[in-house]
Amino acid sequence: MKNKKILFIGIFSLFTIGNMNAQKKPYLDKNKTVEQRIDLLLPLMTLEEKVGQMNQYNGFWDVTGPAPKGGTAELKYEHLRKGLVGSMLTVRGVKEVRAVQKIAVEETRLGIPLIIGFDVIHGYKTLSPIPLAEAASWDLEAIKKSAAIAADEASASGINWTFGPNVDVANDARWGRVMEGAGEDPYLGSKVGYARVKGFQGETVADLAKVNTIAACAKHFAAYGYVEAGLEYNIVDISNSKLYNSVLPPFEATVEAGVCTFMNSFNTLNGVPATGNAFLQRDILKGKWKFDGFVISDYASIREMIAHGYAKDEADATAKAVIAGSDMDMESYLYVAKLVDLVKSGKVKEALVDDAVRRILRVKFELGLFDDPYRYCDEKREKEVVGSKANNDGVLDMAKKSIVLLKNEKNLLPLKKSGQKIALIGALANDKNSPLGSWRIAASDDTAVSVLEGMQQYKENQLTFEKGADLLKQKATFLTETVFNTTDKSGFEAAKKAAKEADVVIMVLGEYGFQSGEGRSRTDLNLPGLQQELLEEIYKVNPNVVLVLNNGRPLSIPWAAENVPAIVEAWHLGTQAGNAVAKVLYGDYNPSGKLPMSFPRNVGQVPIYYNKYSTGRPIDSDKNVFWSHYMDVEKTPQFPFGFGLSYTKFDYKNLKVNKTSFAKGESVQVSVEVTNSGNYDGKEVVQLYIHDEYASIVRPIKELKGFELVNLKKGETKTVNFTLTEKELGFYDNEGNYLVEPGTFKIMVGGSSDKGLQSGFEIKE
Repeated sequence: MKNKKILFIGIFSLFTIGNMNAQKKPYLDKNKTVEQRIDLLLPLMTLEEKVGQMNQYNGFWDVTGPAPKGGTAELKYEHLRKGLVGSMLTVRGVKEVRAVQKIAVEETRLGIPLIIGFDVIHGYKTLSPIPLAEAASWDLEAIKKSAAIAADEASASGINWTFGPNVDVANDARWGRVMEGAGEDPYLGSKVGYARVKGFQGETVADLAKVNTIAACAKHFAAYGYVEAGLEYNIVDISNSKLYNSVLPPFEATVEAGVCTFMNSFNTLNGVPATGNAFLQRDILKGKWKFDGFVISDYASIREMIAHGYAKDEADATAKAVIAGSDMDMESYLYVAKLVDLVKSGKVKEALVDDAVRRILRVKFELGLFDDPYRYCDEKREKEVVGSKANNDGVLDMAKKSIVLLKNEKNLLPLKKSGQKIALIGALANDKNSPLGSWRIAASDDTAVSVLEGMQQYKENQLTFEKGADLLKQKATFLTETVFNTTDKSGFEAAKKAAKEADVVIMVLGEYGFQSGEGRSRTDLNLPGLQQELLEEIYKVNPNVVLVLNNGRPLSIPWAAENVPAIVEAWHLGTQAGNAVAKVLYGDYNPSGKLPMSFPRNVGQVPIYYNKYSTGRPIDSDKNVFWSHYMDVEKTPQFPFGFGLSYTKFDYKNLKVNKTSFAKGESVQVSVEVTNSGNYDGKEVVQLYIHDEYASIVRPIKELKGFELVNLKKGETKTVNFTLTEKELGFYDNEGNYLVEPGTFKIMVGGSSDKGLQSGFEIKE
């Protein structure tokens, strides 16, 4: 009885305290709607506190230790205690997050909780493949699950906001950040972006309050993937047609998915930095699309408008950013320093500040942070979730699905399970760090399963490893340039000896994990260092070579494409990389990936993409040089968008359109039969492309408008159905109006963008 009484008193006390808090701070009343709670909180805030919510600081001191003294760390700490910080960046781990949250909630006047942001780009500690590799799976459910795994681990470590997905459409492999996106196609990019938002946030707004979800952030708004010459942070100069039809659709898809936040981009668009671009942020995002979340600047991008030559000084940059619709300042230090005075002087309307703060508070309420600021601070859950077997199994599944078979001659693959002598060659084959890829700042070094370790699980073959040559000259890091070995060939002879004695040679070559990502633009897309020379030397002594590529972008490999009999695109596959590669090489998983970006024959073709335009002279009609071509190389890619082989074979037949003529607004039904005519069970990505033959704005020669991942057992046939609606058949004009025009359409259905069965139909007025 005594225990029951104590329990009753405890519950009564909590209820009483909760009621007192709700009376003292009415915005804590859970019975009110989010908008009602914001309406109650905003009038209580001073202008300084409002601006504080618009301020994000990077992690700045040992938060579990004593208060910092001196420098920016002390300034940030004091701002945090005064309620002048709305968000923290890169603080991670339950102990650290709890410490900063405690200051915000228990030491400030209003106790407004922080939102904790982190770059969870392709996983937290347990890493999935880089996003470009995930897109190669064309498996939207797997991609959504991968994002959910990342959210599960990040949230268990105190984080409640990721700066992903990156939905930049990009067709220039020189740009290192292609590794963060879904490739060159806006349709695929839209589907992948939608899936990743749902994976991070859950299916509904209510799911945001669950402890294992986090807020997502669509970035970079907008057109960052089209930086001139593939040069990081460069200008962007594109047409309105490209903007509306290629750049914006994936961003709009994330809004439809309910994404909580947007991040603007470093580049200019039409001569205006995106951070200060009201056309993008006010007119399109918050106006036309009715986005009700908030926009955060990219790192210090508000301040960088001065360097761009767009803002006169810090105050001017601050005013232009706020007026344009940038709601939160990431590490420019300008909102907190300049915005109050700008409002008081009348240069910035306080209504704009109120709108920004309302948006920020809305996300915090939806995450449940006001109801329980420490909801993400459970040390027991952190230990159970981070690095769990279930998460490792999940990223292994994603890694297998991301691998693309580019070539397979001489029946080298799959490898036999026994009786083969295999030489494994290449420094990357025994590397446990590079496969983690770029943008993995929470993961520990050397935690990936290497290809050597993966292949050692198959014990019935004789496996010999030789690195051939070091790839790097010195240790690579996230913050430094990658320096390659170009002189030391001392391991060549041992590698050649091993290759000569082997039945099959597996060569793992490509880019180091930190060679792609932010700040990693390249003008040479060949194999770096001594790798090309090593490949050719090994091929001379044993041509039975399987080339396994590790890379974060399309590479130019013309010699390998012509000579090497088998090529496997294995990207940077994350924690379980080696196990995934081994399972594919040995046939325990039949590769099903398709390229999300075209591979050029050489860098001179870049940018190269499948959904190009015909030009007025697409072919040599007069047997002379005056047509659209290169003198020295074919104008086609080495490996096109959507391309990928399997250990089995898929045949297409009986492509049908339900009729030949349609009224405007009618749906077009397309069907095709796909047969697995090979010797293995497998999966095929059936792809549908359209071409609007004539329009008020010239349309690409092909546009992906549907795909389906189909499982087919050996000998099985399935009918795959597609429905084309006005959403697939239309396009945007140069003013952003969506049009569906009458005319004739060609369609193509097949296993890649370069070939398939063809048919057509007409849309009448």
